[in-house]
Amino acid sequence: MKKKILSVLLALTMVASLAACDNGGKASEESSSSSGAPSIDASKMEEAEKAGADFENGKFKETKKIVVEIYDRGNDGGSDPENNLYTDYIKKGMLEDHNVEVTFKKVPRWTEVDEINNLLAAGTAPDVCVTYSYPTIQTYANMGGVIDLAPYIEQYKSEIPNLWNWLGETNIYWDRDPKTGTLWCVEAKLAVSNRVITFVRQDWLDKLGLKAPTTKAEFESMLVAFKDNASTLLGSDASKIVPYSVSYDVGWRAATLIESFLDPAMSDKEYYVNGFDDRKLTQNGTKEGVRLLNKWYNMGLMWNDFAQYGSGDTTEDDMMKAGFVGAFTHNWDYPYRNGDDSINANLQRNVGPNAKFVAIDPFEDKNGTHTKFVSGPIDRKVFFPATNDEPLASLLYLDWISAPEHIQYLQIGDEGVTHDVTADGAIQVKAATGNAIMNSGMNIDYTITVNGLKLTSDELTNKSRALNYPGIPAEDVVNSHKIANTDLRVGKNVNVGAIEAEEGIGDTLSQKRDIAYDKAVVASTADFDKVWDEEIKNYLSAGGQAIIDERTEKWEEFFGSSDMLK
Repeated sequence: MKKKILSVLLALTMVASLAACDNGGKASEESSSSSGAPSIDASKMEEAEKAGADFENGKFKETKKIVVEIYDRGNDGGSDPENNLYTDYIKKGMLEDHNVEVTFKKVPRWTEVDEINNLLAAGTAPDVCVTYSYPTIQTYANMGGVIDLAPYIEQYKSEIPNLWNWLGETNIYWDRDPKTGTLWCVEAKLAVSNRVITFVRQDWLDKLGLKAPTTKAEFESMLVAFKDNASTLLGSDASKIVPYSVSYDVGWRAATLIESFLDPAMSDKEYYVNGFDDRKLTQNGTKEGVRLLNKWYNMGLMWNDFAQYGSGDTTEDDMMKAGFVGAFTHNWDYPYRNGDDSINANLQRNVGPNAKFVAIDPFEDKNGTHTKFVSGPIDRKVFFPATNDEPLASLLYLDWISAPEHIQYLQIGDEGVTHDVTADGAIQVKAATGNAIMNSGMNIDYTITVNGLKLTSDELTNKSRALNYPGIPAEDVVNSHKIANTDLRVGKNVNVGAIEAEEGIGDTLSQKRDIAYDKAVVASTADFDKVWDEEIKNYLSAGGQAIIDERTEKWEEFFGSSDMLK
């Protein structure tokens, strides 16, 4: 009954909140000062006290039950995300160690923000939720729909040592409000900061006698050579050639190219004020990066139909696997993922043993370096909705999956089934079948406090990383990792509290951002400036400018005239 009442209150408050928003997407002063949301912290703390009385030596006297969100990636031939080798491992361990019964609830990965919104509004969200969207959390927190973790983190600190040891104060308190002290989520930690890099067909370079490009001009010349020699490269399939491929998500998929037009030494203030999302749409220099993409598109060097295929569509991957794509920019290990179904494995089956994508670093900045803007050590955001009646059991879950031995098992599975051990003790992952298949790289959907390989020691992790991709030569992985870590600019935590203008607007602005990028890339060369300027105007008027303005105000409130953080 409590969940039903809370869901109604949340739904009503959401309607009121949306109605009170002005044209910039910022709630009115009246609505922001009094949301009408129920006050639940006191009752939650009373429940926590009762839970503590039922808890002894790390274990509940009576079985507790929690539901945990798990991404459903819709992998063909994958394992059931709610029931497999790894869910069984977690369920068994949590029951034995803490007397907590765990159930998994799948949420579609590619529409996770929409789905979490629906679940929160309905009061049916899992007890442990994970999302990449902090504004989604903030919106529901302001309506009383999210638990303030601050008092629980402190009260039960001694019971969750693995969580503290792994995340530390940096990630645990990354989002703590500097004025109120509220903490709506904890930030998962990146074990590595690798982001996106560019890949090229090594066999195409060899066939045309080309060297790997190291500059934008050389990269363009290579793309022209691919196009001009399509018959040599693809024979009767020459018409299907795609010299350079991006997806509808241009801001992510062409990130290193776009960012090569940004000032590597821009101030922390400028980077933060224009940094609402990580696609860099409003950063100074982005327009010129997109202009170059527009040029390549109009030269016939890019996938003509990229904007037509949305999130989760496999058309582009299928073209890569079939051998029609010459180069693309994507996550640093993208062509190596998924074992026998990896892009490179499919290429070799479909084209020949020498066909493969290798990493290159061709997009120089104004200094001649290859600056890559990466986030701080944060990743997904883990939070508990207000309908969670078991905050201690839920924290114990986060602690359990953060234990080094549990992280390692979830990432590599069983010896002889999902990995082998080499003579020097390194872990070499192998293709799995059935319930042992990992639906995400290194099982990050289960290690929700960790992203990236993290074995029980740094030495073991380092010597195993290159062996983590079945069928992929170790030197190719080493090269990708090296490029991904070249000339990094690591993001800093600008903690100025909630930005009200960001609340409830993230998904809308993300869609407008993607449309802006897509329209600008496919515009005629003559219309590029007009299209870009119009789409940026639409983005800013839909809430982007309000966010920029409030971020500027908050920066100056906390840091005054300084442009840089210490």
